[in-house]
Amino acid sequence: MRILFFIDGLIAGGRERRLVELMKGIKTNPGVEFELVVMNDEIHYKQVFELGIKIHYLIRTTKKDISAFFKFYRICKAYRPDIIHCWDSMTAIYAIPACRLLHIKLINGMVSDAPARFSNGFWFRTKIAFFFSNIIVGNSKAGLKAYKASQKKSLYIYNGFDFKRIKQIEEPGIVRAKFKINSRVVVLMVGAFGDRKDYDSFIDAAKIVCKKKKEVEFIAVGDGKNFDRISEKVGVDANGRIKLLGSQSDVESIINISDICVLTTNVTVHGEGISNSILEYMAMGKPVIASLGGGTNEIVEDSKTGFLIKPFDPQELAAKIEIFMDDPGLRNKFGQAGKERICTKFSIDLMVSEYISLYENGLKKNNFVYNKN
Repeated sequence: MRILFFIDGLIAGGRERRLVELMKGIKTNPGVEFELVVMNDEIHYKQVFELGIKIHYLIRTTKKDISAFFKFYRICKAYRPDIIHCWDSMTAIYAIPACRLLHIKLINGMVSDAPARFSNGFWFRTKIAFFFSNIIVGNSKAGLKAYKASQKKSLYIYNGFDFKRIKQIEEPGIVRAKFKINSRVVVLMVGAFGDRKDYDSFIDAAKIVCKKKKEVEFIAVGDGKNFDRISEKVGVDANGRIKLLGSQSDVESIINISDICVLTTNVTVHGEGISNSILEYMAMGKPVIASLGGGTNEIVEDSKTGFLIKPFDPQELAAKIEIFMDDPGLRNKFGQAGKERICTKFSIDLMVSEYISLYENGLKKNNFVYNKN
């Protein structure tokens, strides 16, 4: 079985990490051969170079470079894949002519969020891509519903976490010293400082808690266009107990020293799929507080592995943080329940096996048929 993976790029991101983890997982399967096409030569996930696979760089000269259609067709004609698995809407569009002309089945993996609304241009492109796809794969049920994907040819496969990633984390004392963290309790949020995350509520809640509690520090990991604005918002009101660490490569080691993990989402512009941040929090045994909506409802069990709160409500967020601060036993109980949930429902082995089943099933029949309870 030959698969051609097709993605816009491998910059840092959840979708990109998921593809790399999938390729690492299926590399050991003797029945699967694959190559990769990327439309950007900036590679963040260097592990891809260790796979020993052929990587095709299909770089566009302009945003609407029609020559990319012909270049991709030539790659497909030479490689002759059984399946093309694209990972975003743009690559889905570029893949359609080659799939139709060379009779290659197309898996569309663009659904990785659950937005409340779409721009007209993106919605039109999505409908075209869906129409010509043999199967549409989302990483959450909420995402497929938001995109209005056809139930007859859509399915979800949850993100999978590889526990090998946390075997070599840095010693907690070293991490605390590095970032000058001295408080008994650490509250963490990991996410890009873009419009999709609600860092305003996180900072507002942090200030509320810091005024009432002494032994707590709030840290945020990420970077983006809103970083400077949020930095100004932090100011000096919390006496240095709110720290913005910027982009960090060893996020797992920082999660390891945290006690409570948060993800607040700006639901007016974004709906989460299965957040990799939440996946990492729970895999490392941390209780979660997250905004209601999208795929977050599918991974976080409210009042079992964490708390789901109303969006844009720093008062409720602060109250839930205080509940965890005052009850270490509850933090541990929720954290362990979350870790068990990742092991059983969101493991990398389960994700890889479900994708392999999908590919194998697609080759046995004229059309993809894949039902998942």
